[in-house]
Amino acid sequence: MWFGLAAAVVAIALVAVGSLAVTRTSGGADEAAGGAGSDKTITLGFLPSWTDGLSMTYLLKDQLEKEGYTVELKELTEAAVLYTGLAKGDVDIYPSAWSEKTHASYMKKYGADIEDLGAYYDNAVLTIAVPKYVDVDSIEDLKGNAKRFDGKIIGIEPSAGLTEQTQNTMMPEYGLDTEYELVTSSTATMLTTLQNAIDKKQDIAVTLWRPFWANDKFPVKDLKDPKGAMGKPEALHFLANKGFSEKHPDIAKMIAGIKLDDAEYGSLEDLVVNKFGKGKEPDAVTEWLKEHPDAYPTLMTQ
Repeated sequence: MWFGLAAAVVAIALVAVGSLAVTRTSGGADEAAGGAGSDKTITLGFLPSWTDGLSMTYLLKDQLEKEGYTVELKELTEAAVLYTGLAKGDVDIYPSAWSEKTHASYMKKYGADIEDLGAYYDNAVLTIAVPKYVDVDSIEDLKGNAKRFDGKIIGIEPSAGLTEQTQNTMMPEYGLDTEYELVTSSTATMLTTLQNAIDKKQDIAVTLWRPFWANDKFPVKDLKDPKGAMGKPEALHFLANKGFSEKHPDIAKMIAGIKLDDAEYGSLEDLVVNKFGKGKEPDAVTEWLKEHPDAYPTLMTQ
């Protein structure tokens, strides 16, 4: 549920913006009126290949712009850079952080300079998955079967918490570290490799997570994790640079009220990623708002 946002704006000092290896992809209609760090400008940082963050970024952008704010988007490719930017103030908000467990190492390093604005989803999990035609049902079953999988588990970005959990906890726990290599590159590459294997009906094991649209698009199944080595479910949080709620108390209050269930979130991600696609994310959000008029009250005060 989203709570209403008052129109008043608290004046703040300009925030110095450091350099990042990023691309600013869009801004609000009032961009000429204020630069980065102004009291009417909010910068959202996200990794486009991690579509929970992509979807929530555009949803939040839509609502903030309706309140008269200029929203700048910074696309990043590594979680480490995003957390660094968030801590330094180059990014104001990270709209979908796995901060409880998956990104715990980043929170340990940067948490003193980061503010938690609240969680919007409470059942996110990390998984190891295989195509449904593969006669393996548990991570335990991977041991001794490395030859079938070419001795590889196909992963995502090297700096991802999922990568760290798989390589440092799951693989040693199940004795897979001596038989398998965790191949890292990018989420897009992992999905392409998965699709190619499915097309040829080859055995393949990949790192995945929920919520993520790929679980519905691809005929895959989660492997059972009897040892709990991939970690327990966690919530997805909005993180901000420390002091954000003092600069923007009304926005912080609004963000704290965002709560999406599985159906609402699944519908949003499907529209953003699959039905509309790259470059049409704002249209996807508009359609989602039409389809879910009761998901939360409108924030518009104009």
